[in-house]
Amino acid sequence: MRKFFPILLLSFTSVIFIVRLVFLQFVDHEQYAEIARKQSSKAEYDYPQRGYIFDRNGKLLAGNQASYDVMLIPKDLKEFDTIELSKLLNIEKEELQKRINRAKRYGYRRPSLIASQLTKQEYAYLQENMFKYDGFYIQKRSLRDYDLDIGANFLGYIAEVNQRIINKNPYYQSGDLIGKQGVEEYYEEKLRGVKGVKYYQRNNFNNEIGSLENGKYDVDSEKGQDLKLTIDADLQAYGSKLMINKRGGIVAIEPSSGEILALVTEPTFKPSILVGRKRSRNFTDLWYDTITKPLYNRALQAQYAPGSPFKILTGLIALQENVVTESNTVSCFGGYSYGNGRILGCHHHVSPVRMKSAIAHSCNSYFSKVYLNTISKYETPQLGMQKWQEHLKSFGLGQYLGYDLPVGRKGFIPDSSYYNRAYKYPTYKWYGTATISNGIGQGEILTTPIQLANVTATIANRGWYKRPHILKAINNNPIKDSIYNVKNYTTIDRKHFEPIVQGMKEVYEYGTAKWVQIPGIEIGGKTGTVENKKVIDGKVIQLEDHSIFIAFAPIDNPKIAIAVFIEHGYWGSRYAARIASLMIEKYIKGNITRTDLEKWLLENSPKEKYDKIDFMVKHDSILENLNFNE
Repeated sequence: MRKFFPILLLSFTSVIFIVRLVFLQFVDHEQYAEIARKQSSKAEYDYPQRGYIFDRNGKLLAGNQASYDVMLIPKDLKEFDTIELSKLLNIEKEELQKRINRAKRYGYRRPSLIASQLTKQEYAYLQENMFKYDGFYIQKRSLRDYDLDIGANFLGYIAEVNQRIINKNPYYQSGDLIGKQGVEEYYEEKLRGVKGVKYYQRNNFNNEIGSLENGKYDVDSEKGQDLKLTIDADLQAYGSKLMINKRGGIVAIEPSSGEILALVTEPTFKPSILVGRKRSRNFTDLWYDTITKPLYNRALQAQYAPGSPFKILTGLIALQENVVTESNTVSCFGGYSYGNGRILGCHHHVSPVRMKSAIAHSCNSYFSKVYLNTISKYETPQLGMQKWQEHLKSFGLGQYLGYDLPVGRKGFIPDSSYYNRAYKYPTYKWYGTATISNGIGQGEILTTPIQLANVTATIANRGWYKRPHILKAINNNPIKDSIYNVKNYTTIDRKHFEPIVQGMKEVYEYGTAKWVQIPGIEIGGKTGTVENKKVIDGKVIQLEDHSIFIAFAPIDNPKIAIAVFIEHGYWGSRYAARIASLMIEKYIKGNITRTDLEKWLLENSPKEKYDKIDFMVKHDSILENLNFNE
């Protein structure tokens, strides 16, 4: 056996060497080749132009302008005059050193951003001196350019990626830009295009000597895709004009398609202030404005009680549940009495009322009664409440609508389990009267402006809606076969919508919106005045009501559905109804004939109320002699 040992040892050693050679040849070759390429070459990235964004009629909303970044590859860094370079870059010497140290931590062979978004003039002056600063180079990029300077709340902005994004997505590296908020964020992968790269060979003296392997590893950049939005820029700009010195939101939708025509939120900001070297400072100012909240998209995120517009849904559900007919009457003597002498107050109007006149006069008594009839139809209030909630969810309430924008809120539609917890059931029983405020859109119900606009579009369509969306086409190719082309049907039969639509028409003819009629356009609408309370200095105080209005037009073959919310706007017809009527006329006619309404809105606002409330919130104290009912 001993005589075979040397042979076995030699054979075993030979096998190990052969296996290792094969491993190096076929397994690790590309890995080591990649390392060698990185050590002997320089990568220069070619950043593509970001895709353009247009409105539905082809107007440019977001274009591009040239910009220049100063980059650093730390391994190529040599001694240089830091004072001179800091002056050229218009930053402090200490800040420059801080950025260099950060670049070294990020990676000696990786390019890192040192100074961003230089203008053409700054670039020209700096380029003449770049030979003095080994390791530094200038990278050309494109920044956004805004001709109209509207729609920051749905366009979003672009900003430098942070380390978290870099770690999550290898496409991005230090200094890269990425879409934030709005369309820029939601459609980032389509807008950004494909980043190109060219590799240059270096010799032993670290000098470039030409393309690496004749461009074998180079990648050409590809421009981002252009997007056409559903937004009507003229309507958007007009809505912003009407919202001067007001707070709230406007959402307009084309009922037949679900396309968002306008998405206005105020206060807001001009998108151009988040471009250039002042972007960071301007964004910080916006971020820390916790009083007016310009970054808060009220059209998508603000949750309000829907108020009287909700009565329309109460009526539809009652018709579907066969607890009322359009001809049934209810008497109203200034309010609805229920439970131990309690009264739910109402406006003064003719009595008795039927479904259509109850909508026209916004009768609390009528809709409180039909709501209670709906809940009490079932064996228990829990069953009645669950059925009620199912109907409402079929309109898209109490849930995300699934539109193509990155922010939003679900709102809230209470169910039986909510009231079971609130009233400690089964220890204590509760009945429909405990939830009576739901019938008139108060109570615990919360909706967002876009949800209420979608409800209005659903009524205009007599029972179905397409999911609201903001993208119309990519590179002029219309969006097809998507979730946004699917009809979503409610649980309410089509036949029940006609009396409701006629009631909304009568709101304009002789009801609560008769003062804001538009000549030549048949409009259906519903005013809303929403109770508004706030906790300040540990106390619940009653503030001015919110002004709400929903409408669609024309009555037949509707082209636009709209919801308007004005915070602290008194009653529905004061601000919201005026705005809605003018927006409808602007979209359908293209011009304004009710210049009296326009003039009033431009000259009036609840700004004085806002100033008082802002002062109280800022100082957490209640002003003396504060009258919100003047």
